[in-house]
Amino acid sequence: MRSRLPAGVVALGFVSLFMDVSSEMIHGLLPLFLTGTLGASVLVVGLIEGAGEAVAQIVKVFSGALSDRIGKRKPLLIAGYGLAALTKPVFALAGSAGVVMAARLTDRIGKGIRGAPRDALVADLVPPEKRGAAFGLRQSMDTVGAFAGPLIAMTMMAVWGDIRLVFAVAVVPALIAVAVLAFGVREPEGTRPTGPRPRLDRATLVSLPRSFWMVVALGGVMAFARISEAFLILKADAVGIHATWAPAVLVLLSLVYAATAWPVGVLSDRIGRRAILMAALAVLAVALVVLAVAPTPALAFAGIALWGLHMGLSQGILAAMVADAAPAQLRGSAFGAFNLAGGLATLAANVAAGALWTAGGAALAFGAGACAALASLLIARRLI
Repeated sequence: MRSRLPAGVVALGFVSLFMDVSSEMIHGLLPLFLTGTLGASVLVVGLIEGAGEAVAQIVKVFSGALSDRIGKRKPLLIAGYGLAALTKPVFALAGSAGVVMAARLTDRIGKGIRGAPRDALVADLVPPEKRGAAFGLRQSMDTVGAFAGPLIAMTMMAVWGDIRLVFAVAVVPALIAVAVLAFGVREPEGTRPTGPRPRLDRATLVSLPRSFWMVVALGGVMAFARISEAFLILKADAVGIHATWAPAVLVLLSLVYAATAWPVGVLSDRIGRRAILMAALAVLAVALVVLAVAPTPALAFAGIALWGLHMGLSQGILAAMVADAAPAQLRGSAFGAFNLAGGLATLAANVAAGALWTAGGAALAFGAGACAALASLLIARRLI
């Protein structure tokens, strides 16, 4: 299957892989670094995670629209991945939660700059009948990096036990990602706009079809039900998993995610997207219930594996649905608007989860998420 996809899609997969190695080396330890080393509260962790993701999604609106207007995606990808790479050393040097938050926000700005143009470029590179496979492959490779990063972090923690050293080494794969992008990805010919150049305004948004806005609504309600993976790490810590092995949470989640995203994308090209998304929401609800009641590491890891299955069933499919619904000349703007809705929902979900955890512990935070997932399932039945 991989050989049938354009080389640019595969190269973008490797870019995502290496950047995720870097990011997850940090992300797998960051909640414990904040609460343990720097003495921050769980509410602060939720605020940092929620604000970071919300900033990323808001920036995607503008970068996506800009890529439509100039008819070029790659320069924005270089800027976004480059900015993210420059933030990595700051985590190693941080002496307060405020510095971590500044670095995390800047890193997420980089993610926002690259996100919508990258997804639009994937759609530009493949015909409609291969979009599920293309987005699934990119998600799978991204997620290979997401479990390789925590594995590297765990190994370094087991040998040296120094979180700051792990953060410093994370700079290397980030720089590799930028190099692969610079030399391995070419844009297709004929993407420059020939007519009036799109603007990010009300008229442009109104011109997007109803089918696209239905996907936006679905993505938003799904994002509200799914809180940050940082809370999964805190759950693992709460059931007795030592800090050295905390990144195993992301390893397991990402392993399941990577194993399912590409085949699920291929399957969606053949049978359609609706049934798969409904299954994804049902799996998320079960995962949240398991995490709410889990008293042991084994049961907590079962919930985490289900979380990874939900991601594999949903993320590439949603991206393919956006590409299916959006006009070619507005793909960047469409991905930006889609991610903005998800980002605002993510911010609300993470702040709420942090407050609920502070008030009543993991059971309350995950239990509320399970209720939101079930509500999302009912809403999804009407939207798709």
